[in-house]
Amino acid sequence: MNRRMFPLLRWLNVVLRGLHLAAVITLGAALLGAPVAGGPSALGVAATGFAMLAIDTWSKPNHLLEVSGIAVLVKLVLVGWMAADESSRFALFWIIVAGSAIFAHAPARFRHAVVFGPENNRN
Repeated sequence: MNRRMFPLLRWLNVVLRGLHLAAVITLGAALLGAPVAGGPSALGVAATGFAMLAIDTWSKPNHLLEVSGIAVLVKLVLVGWMAADESSRFALFWIIVAGSAIFAHAPARFRHAVVFGPENNRN
C-alpha cells in the first residue's frame, strides 16, 4: 500500500466515489429531463471530483503525469465546456461518462503509464 494512502483516507475515497456516482446519475437524469435539481448535482459532481483528484494527487504526486491523471484533466476541460455550452451538454456528458469508464477499467499498465516525466524519457 502507498504510504500516503492510509486506510481512513482509502475509505474516504471510496465514499467520495459513491457520492460522485450518485451525483453523476442525478446530473444525467436532469440532462434527460427528469424533475431533479441539475444545479446541485453538478456542484456535487464537481466537489466530489475535485476531492478525489486532490486525494489521488496527494497520495501519488506523479498522478497528473500518468495517463489516468491526464484523463482527469481532460475530463475537467470537457466539464468546463459542458457548463459553458448548453447546446453540447448532452453529447459531452456521454463522452465524459464513456471516457471515465474506459480509463477507470483499463489495465493498470495503461492507466499508470507515465506520459510526462523522467520515466517517459528513456532512450
